[in-house]
Parts: sequence; structure tokens; C-alpha cells
Amino acid sequence: MPTTTPVVHAIPVPKDNYAWLMETSPGNAILFDPGDFGPVAEVLHQRRLKPTHILITHHHHDHIGGVTALADHFGAKIVGHALDAKRLPPLDLAVKDGDTIPLEGWHCDVWATPGHTVGHVVYRIGDALFTGDTLFSLGCGRLFEGTAEMMWASMQKLRGLPGVQRIFPAHEYTLLNLDFVLKLEPNNPCLPSFRQWVLEQTDKGEPTLPTTMEQELRCNPFLRADRSDFVQNIGMSGKTGVDVFAHVRTLRNQH
Repeated sequence: MPTTTPVVHAIPVPKDNYAWLMETSPGNAILFDPGDFGPVAEVLHQRRLKPTHILITHHHHDHIGGVTALADHFGAKIVGHALDAKRLPPLDLAVKDGDTIPLEGWHCDVWATPGHTVGHVVYRIGDALFTGDTLFSLGCGRLFEGTAEMMWASMQKLRGLPGVQRIFPAHEYTLLNLDFVLKLEPNNPCLPSFRQWVLEQTDKGEPTLPTTMEQELRCNPFLRADRSDFVQNIGMSGKTGVDVFAHVRTLRNQH
């Protein structure tokens, strides 16, 4: 049986995206959000891995740009949200909120997390949660299609998921988010040491991801919009969680 801690590799694609590559059975792998064919295929060949499945979190081009070519080249099956099927490459498996699907001996749980887009989903395999553009290190996705109410509900869903330890977002936004969070909540005791680590990783050209659920619950304002200490720190005592979330999202948009 597989362990509960799958081996996952980051594949940088143009600009600040990551495709994630999870090793499954020997020689096989699962891909998440491959936005470009070239760099992903190169890593697969280097590691002598063949993707059996490609999992898509949402329809934006920087997440699906390489999907069709990779599926054709390697014979991989494409998995995505049934709600978004018309905006995704042709799906071999259309999933919905609450599904659990078997993938190469692993169990993959699927949850809908509308907000960034209305058809966004996240995937959990073992202790790993692949969050696309719903949840970032110290941040969350912009509300391009959904509402603050939708995204706040998605935040609450994610922080309540059992067994999640590592979080694999699809963008390297940590340093930008950290600058915003330090201004928003300068007295948060978890931030100084984390800032030092992020700067060291950035200087070395290394990813700051995956992040951890523990880290995000201490430092990510978008997961903490109903926590009394955070609400008090930003001067919004008495406001609802969704009101605080919407206010912080607006501030982040302007940052």
C-alpha cells in the first residue's frame, strides 16, 4: 500500500507557475495543472516517469496550456470538474464535489472550492492538498468569477479538511504575499522567522512551496477572517468572517 506522504516534485513553468508531479507506482506519475508542454515533458523524460492521469483544478490557460499535448504524447487520462467540462480539454473523468477516485493505488478526494472561478476544485492525496489558485502560501486567489461569500466558504472548507499537512499551490506568490501580510498584521509572531526563510529560499532560486496547513492557519489572513485575534489586530472587531475576508481581499487587490 502507498504511504500517506506521496513524493511530489515542483516543475516551474513560465513566470511563476508550478505544475506538480506526484510519483505513484514505479515509473508512473500524476500531473497537476501542467500549463506548458515543454518543461513538463522534459522533467518527465529526465525522471523516466509516465503520467497516467492529469488533474486540472480550473480552466485558466496557465493551468491547462499543456494538458492536451501531454495527454496525447503520454496517453494520460484527463480529470477535471464536471461543472467546467465545456471550458476544459476533453475529460476522460469528470468529477464533482465529494468524489473519491482511485488513482494508481491511491485514493484522491475531490472538493469544489468556488471563488477564483466557479468551477474550481482541489485534490487531496495522502497528506498532500493540491490547491491550484484557491489557496496560496499567505494568500488566496482573486475573485474572477465567484463572490467573497463563495471564497470564504471555500477557505472554511479547506481549513477543516482532516489529514492535510502539505499544501501545493500552483503559483510562487509567497514573497509578494508576505510583503502584504507584514503590513496588514506586523505584530504576528510567526512572520519574522518565516520571512527570513522565504528570503533565503528566494536568494537560492528555490521554491517556497509546499507550505503546510499549520503555517497557513497561523499566518494566512484569508484562513483567519473569523479568528478574534486577527480581527482585533486589523481593527475589525465585531465584523463577520465574510466581511473581514472581503475587506482583506480588497486590500490585497490594491497592494
